[in-house]
Amino acid sequence: MSIYWFKSIRSVWILLLCFISIPSHAQLNIEIFGGGASRIPIAIVPFADENKLQQSITPIIGADLQRTGLFRLVDPAGLSPHAPVEVVYADWVNRGANALVIGRVVALSSEQVEIQFRLMDVAKKSQLTGLAITVPTTQLRAAAHRIADVIYEALTGDVGVFSTRIAYVLKRGNKYALQVADSDGYNAQSIIEYTEPIISPAWSPDGGQLAYVSFENKKPIVYVQTLATRERRAVASFKGSNSAPAWSPDGKKLAVVLSGHGGSQIFLVNADGSGLQRLSKSSGIDTEPSFSPDGRYILFTSDRGGSPQIYRMPVTDSESGNAERLTFEGSYNVSPDYSRDGKSFTFIHRNNGQFNVAVQEIGSRQVQILTNSKFDESPSFAPNGKMILYATEINGHGILSAVSRDGQTRQHLSVQTGDIREPAWGPLPKWK
Repeated sequence: MSIYWFKSIRSVWILLLCFISIPSHAQLNIEIFGGGASRIPIAIVPFADENKLQQSITPIIGADLQRTGLFRLVDPAGLSPHAPVEVVYADWVNRGANALVIGRVVALSSEQVEIQFRLMDVAKKSQLTGLAITVPTTQLRAAAHRIADVIYEALTGDVGVFSTRIAYVLKRGNKYALQVADSDGYNAQSIIEYTEPIISPAWSPDGGQLAYVSFENKKPIVYVQTLATRERRAVASFKGSNSAPAWSPDGKKLAVVLSGHGGSQIFLVNADGSGLQRLSKSSGIDTEPSFSPDGRYILFTSDRGGSPQIYRMPVTDSESGNAERLTFEGSYNVSPDYSRDGKSFTFIHRNNGQFNVAVQEIGSRQVQILTNSKFDESPSFAPNGKMILYATEINGHGILSAVSRDGQTRQHLSVQTGDIREPAWGPLPKWK
């Protein structure tokens, strides 16, 4: 849900009705700001026979690495090695490259290719890693993302997330659309479209399903939809409002927020809609649940103390009222999302009248504000914990943005003629 969770359900309508039309052919555009002072200089040589493909691979690899803010691309112009024996390391030392990517494309048929690449350490004059991928010619972007993941992990020690997907909501004409796209915004596909609002998309742990809230029946109902088959089912269609779905780490249950039992409270339900169990029990509004990676705890937003703050409760002991308040800086902290290591969480913090993305360490309770825009909402951690996806506004225009965990790098994923909201970063692909 948005930062306006504390207001009545009417405010959800107001927020969503602020969307303006987005043409179906619109493509997300990426702008990158900032970057660390010690970026890794890397040269990526166009692969041999890459020019015979309908789409080049190496520009995608370079764009993936560059938008992390951790890499600086070195121009390979005039040099074109495609195998280790062809590399003259002195040339790359002179250009200031620490790492070098070379490779080739081998056509296996008119519809399938093998992409071979090697990552070379310029200083050590040796190969760091390499990979050969066989893919359909329709999956060249996916292959490029996978290669970028391998390079990123080899040079940083962290898992790459370029092969992941994101979900978000947009408005086109009089229709609301739930869309899924690659992590860089390309290959966007509409999962559902309705003339009534759609909010709160949430990925299943295996990436195969999305939970979301639809108003298509004139009331908020939580659905789960399988992406491969488009089959869907209602898992929370109880009296009153049904909202804010969050998956348990094992994918067997969802936490949902229901208002039919007196106020908005958090419940647990099986993924098929059975086995309803109440988790929170307070006189205030409890909403926006987020499971810890081990499934033992839930973060949530509540006004039980007089102002919207973030609390943590153990799932097994929730009805005893054993909830611990975690946020104390400021009078407005909402929309928590656990980091994948469970040691911190991102959230929206009101600071001098602005709504900013922040991160708090659970152990030390140290808070770091990462953005300085006015209307940020719906922060969502990347699976490796290094970036945070969120929605914001620039010049009255709603866009998706991402900020690095240290706040040093930001990127905007925007469409030129419309607004997009409610982002959720999907899990790592199964081959990770």
